Amino acid sequence: MNSEDLHCAYKGSSGSGCDGKVVSGSTFCFWHCPDIDKSGMELTKRLEKRARTGRPMEGFLLKGANLENVNLVNHDGEPYRLTGADLNRANLHKAHLYQVSLLQCNLLKANLSGANLHFTDLSGCNLLGVNFKQARLDEVYWGDRLLQERLGYEQQRSHQHESAQSLFQEAEEVARNIRRNCESQGLFAIAGDFFYREMVIRRQRYPKWSYDRGLSLLVDLISGYGEKPRRVISFAAGLIILFSFIYLLFGVQEGERLIQYSPDQSFLVNARTWLDTLYYSVVTFTTLGYGDITPVGISRLFAALEAFTGSFSMALFVVVFVKKMSR
Repeated sequence: MNSEDLHCAYKGSSGSGCDGKVVSGSTFCFWHCPDIDKSGMELTKRLEKRARTGRPMEGFLLKGANLENVNLVNHDGEPYRLTGADLNRANLHKAHLYQVSLLQCNLLKANLSGANLHFTDLSGCNLLGVNFKQARLDEVYWGDRLLQERLGYEQQRSHQHESAQSLFQEAEEVARNIRRNCESQGLFAIAGDFFYREMVIRRQRYPKWSYDRGLSLLVDLISGYGEKPRRVISFAAGLIILFSFIYLLFGVQEGERLIQYSPDQSFLVNARTWLDTLYYSVVTFTTLGYGDITPVGISRLFAALEAFTGSFSMALFVVVFVKKMSR
């Protein structure tokens, strides 16, 4: 049987095969043959022609290939899918990749400078060292987690801590690279999202029970590393409610009347008492201090603590809010 009559031996992750004709001396087609050095090859027109056939493009080996100005935009139907491809160090300068799925591609140190990545799917890709200079990065789908980040968590669960640390370091570098490129283009909302990702990944590199990791987690919970004003509001509301119950338990004074929970009182009366302590908690947190209700006993300590925390929280909210709005 002639080699021209044989089909490629490639099998995709889903078990699907390739109907391409094998190259001489191999069991794979041109696109899947590992023995062909494609580095420097001008494959732009050839790949565009293959894409227009509508046949699957999965697992293509295009390491180092010259795909400058390649146009994979399908104006007449479903977007093209170039998934699971090895594009390590490939030249995709000014590539037209609008809506193209590059799901799980290896883009290690690929050149995507000036490329149109509008609505491109880059989830699950290896983006370490990618050149995104002047690439269109708005509306790119990056996935919920970066590849190295996801693998790092898997290694962490398997107690492979050294491997996990290395992967988290790479993930942090990827997030930082995307953030800086987005900042240079004025895409501050996306840059803020990747700054948050960068900080979360960095936290995983600290020792598990270390002070730095605990402090980082606290900053995340309170403000999302300065990127989530709603968390500051939620934190403040939670503290106000918490302290209101503390005052309800230990009591505060309004003139001659002691405002405090009593098991001898009905639920309705205790509920009204709680509303009084809630009011006192709000004015204490905001440091208004009307003076109509005053703390007694140990409640004084908690009132001082709440006033200090409230001043800090309001200042934090202003900083975070202005930071977000100034973008």
